[in-house]
Amino acid sequence: MITSPGRKGVGVAQELPFDSLYRHGFARVAVAVPPMRVADPDYNAEQTLRLAERAAGDGVVLTVFPELGLSSYTADDLFHQDALDDAVGRAIDRIVAASADLDTVLAIGAPIRAQGRLFNCGIVIHRGRVLGAVPKSYLPNYREFYEKRQYAAAREVLDDHVTIAGQRVPFGADLLFVASNLEGFVFHLEICEDGWVPLPPSGFAALAGATVLVNLSASNIVVGKADYRRQLCSAHSAQFIAAYLYSAAGHGESTTDLAWDGQALVCENGDLLAEGERFADHPQLVTADLDLRRLAADRLRMTSFADNVHDHRERLSCLRRIEVDLPVPSGAVELRREIARFPYVPANPAKRNERCAEVHHIQVEGLSTRLGATGAQRVVIGVSGGLDSTLALIVAVKTMDRLGLPRENVLAYTMPGFATSKRTLNDAHRLMRALGVSAREIDIRPSATQMLRDLEHPAAEGVPQYDVTYENVQAGERTSHLFRLANQHNALVLGTGDLSELALGWCTFGVGDHMAHYSVNASVPKTLIKYLIAWAVDTGELGEAANEVLTSILETEISPELVPSDADSDDDSAQPGQSSEATVGPYELQDFHLYYLLRFGYLPSRIAYLARHAWSDRTRGRWPDLIRPEDHHEYDLPTIKHWLAEFLRRFVQTSQFKRSTLPNAPKVGSGGSLSPRGDWRAPSDAVATAWLDELQRNVP
Repeated sequence: MITSPGRKGVGVAQELPFDSLYRHGFARVAVAVPPMRVADPDYNAEQTLRLAERAAGDGVVLTVFPELGLSSYTADDLFHQDALDDAVGRAIDRIVAASADLDTVLAIGAPIRAQGRLFNCGIVIHRGRVLGAVPKSYLPNYREFYEKRQYAAAREVLDDHVTIAGQRVPFGADLLFVASNLEGFVFHLEICEDGWVPLPPSGFAALAGATVLVNLSASNIVVGKADYRRQLCSAHSAQFIAAYLYSAAGHGESTTDLAWDGQALVCENGDLLAEGERFADHPQLVTADLDLRRLAADRLRMTSFADNVHDHRERLSCLRRIEVDLPVPSGAVELRREIARFPYVPANPAKRNERCAEVHHIQVEGLSTRLGATGAQRVVIGVSGGLDSTLALIVAVKTMDRLGLPRENVLAYTMPGFATSKRTLNDAHRLMRALGVSAREIDIRPSATQMLRDLEHPAAEGVPQYDVTYENVQAGERTSHLFRLANQHNALVLGTGDLSELALGWCTFGVGDHMAHYSVNASVPKTLIKYLIAWAVDTGELGEAANEVLTSILETEISPELVPSDADSDDDSAQPGQSSEATVGPYELQDFHLYYLLRFGYLPSRIAYLARHAWSDRTRGRWPDLIRPEDHHEYDLPTIKHWLAEFLRRFVQTSQFKRSTLPNAPKVGSGGSLSPRGDWRAPSDAVATAWLDELQRNVP
């Protein structure tokens, strides 16, 4: 059946259990590399079916085999022998018949005689039917390849249908296979060399909607070729915003003149998801769980992708779409794909220094350029002894170093209020001394008390009424002092607030920590700030004295320190009594929610599913190496659901007005910025009902 693409499979997915990866837009695929014999289709069919049965039992909806896998690639002039052609036909008949009982779609390679020619084909088979056959478009005839001796190319096809296994089926390089029951799963076949040309057929297929690009390959091995294949497949998946499945011929192909490594690859949007063992002498089935909704989200947002579709619309409109009902398992299918707990933080130590250095350079570049543009040579910064002001102070110091200015040009002020702990106050002073900046202290309690008195607030007379007014009077007094100090010293006020706080609205609007002349942390989430400080300690570049206080800051409870508590104020090591995370949720979890909502716009139920997979078991998956074992936390689904609801309410409904008036700040990561000029535009009067309702309906 030929159909047009549409929004399919939504209702089917919602009927699946919450624990099924297929409910949340994932799909399990497999690349198979069976052992084979040259010119022995019966043996090769047997090996193909064995791996197909394994794939079906593993919840795989699409299983891909190598180029000419039924006949072998190296049959050479035997391809023109009638005996081999008859044997290939019987092997295809056998696989088609057996597929009636297999819950996986098969993409196999075989030579097909049609229209007086021989074509090198990829054949799609499912539940006793041949859905279509795709002939190879580009036949290599150089170096060790002589395919034009045996085969005709797709451009030589005379009829757009062919008879295979007694069935008349679509035939051509213009076929797209569209899943009717899994939204976003559209696959396309190309054969080996097709993927090596400058404009591969898969590129046009991707523009036409294909998200899963399949390459049935033989591809002999020479030194360095495996790396090139890996790069090629990864690059195709990135350029086409798609998954790319690659299966190469392996053990059993003729080694008369060539050798074979059986490389199996699954790439997605530039990432290598899975790779098999090369030079294996045993059957291989390499599986991966594709993220279809991530691909859809990236294509939706990349307007240039749509423009490219428009420019090739005449060619794309000619592609034929064949509907296929994928064998999606009805029960729970656990996701095997690793979901990083910290999407903003690299878990791979090899990438750690590169990522941290890149963030640091972006922040320093932004601030140094702004100072140069304004002619200012000084910055004013409030230092609290907390994470955000610590990182901003480090950036300020490094900016002065870069500009060849003295560190004393960083005018740092710690401003204790009614709830400032001795621990954070001492850490602020120690850090300022260790970094060699101009350090001052301004006690804001007298001016804050006067404002409370002017407001006739009971707290001015000692009544413990610790409301929003009480808190914001302190935050406003600090910011007001900083701006007037900047006026006095011809300096810029350096903002310290981070991405996580802006997402949650955890900042004081206007005359408060919301405002500055320039900010450096505004697109850096709290989890990454902690990691950057830990990285600074690990590198030791700031010196031993700084390392000691930075370690203390990392171990301090995250707190606005605006409400007094029963904590012993005389204890230098006592933690602040007020906890930010007790109100807005664990930052590590909220940063996870932020990334997937901001970067991809996922359904809340999908975010909850991903969060549970990432956070429900502290022993599963990798942790960034600078996160201490005692900080390896885990969260169950009810906890995730609770804090996700809090995040959605704050992000969508109550906090946008603060983000709409942000000061300038550089965008740091692809995870997003909340600046209305940089990356995010939203109405301040939106309601979160749609998001909260979806979460309640679809998360148990």
